[in-house]
Amino acid sequence: MSDQGMTIHLKIWRQASGSSKGSFHDYSVQDVLPEMSFLEMLDLLNEDLVKKGEEAIEFDNDCREGICGTCGLVIKGVAHGTHAGTTTCEVRMRSFRDGETITVEPFRAGPFPIIKDLVVNRSALDRIQAKGGFVSMNVGSASDGNAVPISKHAADNAMDAATCIGCGACVAACPNASASLFVSAKISQFSWLPQGGPERTRRAMEMVSQMDAEGFGDCSNHGECEAACPKEISIQNIARMRREFIRAAFLG
Repeated sequence: MSDQGMTIHLKIWRQASGSSKGSFHDYSVQDVLPEMSFLEMLDLLNEDLVKKGEEAIEFDNDCREGICGTCGLVIKGVAHGTHAGTTTCEVRMRSFRDGETITVEPFRAGPFPIIKDLVVNRSALDRIQAKGGFVSMNVGSASDGNAVPISKHAADNAMDAATCIGCGACVAACPNASASLFVSAKISQFSWLPQGGPERTRRAMEMVSQMDAEGFGDCSNHGECEAACPKEISIQNIARMRREFIRAAFLG
């Protein structure tokens, strides 16, 4: 490694549009500092491409703090990279060797069509969320925080499920392109709380039905979703989703 930083070689998927044919292109980035994030390294590459009069590489990003769920790349064959509990924007270049070649691809799944380069359309998850991933009951002004007792066990499980940021890594990692971990997290976070009770049946039926309508595959318990999830959502939520769906089916 030089005094200025590392040299990183990249094989990046380039695709002009969803209807065009894509392919891998080779790039090299000089002066990559170990403390840079993966996205900052891509920024450095894009600056160089623009200076050369070439088209910059498109990729999703927003908060760059592991909060929003906007970023999402398959790095070295793994959604969000090889570090557990980490979003793409949190990956640091100190994780790679000077001179290493890194393959970068978009999240690949039928319900996530490619828009351009590394950007995919994940609006299918938004449509599932719109079917019931919320509490819509009008209960007036906010009540006292202690008015509805909730056990610590239930509160902790609800909060663990609620940490899902909807990035779609679970879909990209699953060999079936299943969205079960995402949907189960959105269903579970309310099933643990009394506030989610009034819409419990409708939520389970409509969110699961929308997941199927979007073309996501079935869960076959590979566990890849849990391994790739940057918030380490447990696949136990999938079992809870199934129980909620069966309960809703019997109640009509």
